Amino acid sequence: MQLYTYFRSSAAYRVRIALNLKGLNTELIPVHLVNNGGEQHSEAYKAMNPSELVPTFVEDDFNLSQSLSILEYLDEQYPEVALLPQGAQQRALVRAFSLAIACDIHPLNNLRVLQYLTGTLNVTDEQKTEWYKHWVETGFKTLEALLAESNGKFCFGDQATIADCCLIPQVYNALRFNIDLSAYPKITSIYQHCNTLAAFQNAAPEAQQEAK
Repeated sequence: MQLYTYFRSSAAYRVRIALNLKGLNTELIPVHLVNNGGEQHSEAYKAMNPSELVPTFVEDDFNLSQSLSILEYLDEQYPEVALLPQGAQQRALVRAFSLAIACDIHPLNNLRVLQYLTGTLNVTDEQKTEWYKHWVETGFKTLEALLAESNGKFCFGDQATIADCCLIPQVYNALRFNIDLSAYPKITSIYQHCNTLAAFQNAAPEAQQEAK
C-alpha cells in the first residue's frame, strides 16, 4: 500500500489522516509540487495520474486518485474504523460537508490556481491573498452553519469521520494564510480537539519526512 503525497497538499493530508485513523501501514512517497518545476509533471508520475495532482493511492495493481474517492474506498475496504456514520441521512450529511470543502473551497485555492493567478494573469501577491481570503471565508461561513449541532470535538457525532479528514487540512491552510478564525468557533474547537489526537498529529505537514 502506497500513497504518493505532498506534505502541504490538503488533499493528501486528508488521506494521511484517514490512513492513520484506520491504522493502515502505508508507504508515503513524496511528490514535491514545487521543486524541479513540480515533480507531479514528470512523465513517470503523469503515467500514474494523468491529472498531475496528488494524492495517488496504490494497492497492489489498483491505482486511485481523487482524495474523497480514496477515503470512501478505504472505508469500504477496511471498515473496522468507520469514517462514515450509520444511517443514510447522517452519511449524506457527512458527504455534503466534505464536498463543500473539496468542491467549493479547495479547488479555488490550490497551488495550481494560485500559480495561474500570479504567473499567467499577473495578479499581485496582495490580490492573490485577497482571492484566497475571500473564498475561504465564504466557505467557512457555510461550514460553521452546517456545524451548528456539532459537539465541538468532531464535525458529526462522537468520532472522526471523512468530514474531519477534510476540515482539519483546510483550517491548517487557512491559518498559513493568516485567516482570522474568530468568527468560526465550532470550526476552531473541532480543529483544536482533533489536533490532540495522534492520527491527526502524525498526518500534519510538519510531521512529514520531507518537511524536516
